[in-house]
Amino acid sequence: MIRSVAIIGLGEVGQTLAADLAAAQIPLITAFDILFTDADSVPSRAQSPAVKCSSIAEAVQGRDLVISAVTAASDAEVAASAAPHLKAGAFFLDVNSASPKQKSQAAAMVDAAGGRYVEAAVMTPIHPRRIASPMLLGGPHAGAFLNAADGLGFSATNFSPEYGKASAVKMCRSVVIKGMEALLAESMLAARHYGVEEPVLASLSDLLPAADWTAKASYMIGRSLQHGKRRAEEMREVAETVRHAGIAPAMSRATADRQDWAAQYRSALDGNLPRMLDAMLEAVRSEADKKSGYP
Repeated sequence: MIRSVAIIGLGEVGQTLAADLAAAQIPLITAFDILFTDADSVPSRAQSPAVKCSSIAEAVQGRDLVISAVTAASDAEVAASAAPHLKAGAFFLDVNSASPKQKSQAAAMVDAAGGRYVEAAVMTPIHPRRIASPMLLGGPHAGAFLNAADGLGFSATNFSPEYGKASAVKMCRSVVIKGMEALLAESMLAARHYGVEEPVLASLSDLLPAADWTAKASYMIGRSLQHGKRRAEEMREVAETVRHAGIAPAMSRATADRQDWAAQYRSALDGNLPRMLDAMLEAVRSEADKKSGYP
């Protein structure tokens, strides 16, 4: 039975899980985030039921469950930092969007320290389903975790006893999903420049039926603007996943670059597609003028 939880990474995912676990009557929730040192950071300012700790060691000691919810590049590093301080038999739920290789490395460190590593691939955005977002779980401890976490609100499937399989699903899926976000941004910006975005979207509806391609484009481009840095980091993990399969990750690398590029225009975020595209184009043209030396 899980009665105490530590959350490493108090960003969007960490805050959501902390709130939902508190609602599920977990009596003790602690958290650590490297940005706690910055009093003005989002994790520092977060109104959360989690007790904020000054170190990973303080956060995880004695906890029944540790949830790693950090950026992809920090996945194995967090596992290495937490492993020596885990309670014997504690579950370590890794929800990060990292490659199978990183997940396997993290698992080896946690399991060697006496913890129970559970690989998790979150298959949708954390909102609106929150803790009930569908997850694929991997590794030999996934079944035990599901039993222990019964009643906490997780919507997870014991996908594979092998580490890396669940993450491979998430990474391969992201080639398409994050790639579509990048493709739509590039297509719609160029189409808006030429004043043809509406017929382009209409033609997409003929070839790729969707309820509303204007709404879909607005949503997907908006996700890139809001979370481009995190998505770029994930796509570099995706590229590694593809490369380890013996395939040149040309599309994944390009998607990472486009997601990284989109993040700098976060101020253009707007639910209205034309306004969002116009704001991005204005910023792009302004930067081009500065580089060319025009006033």
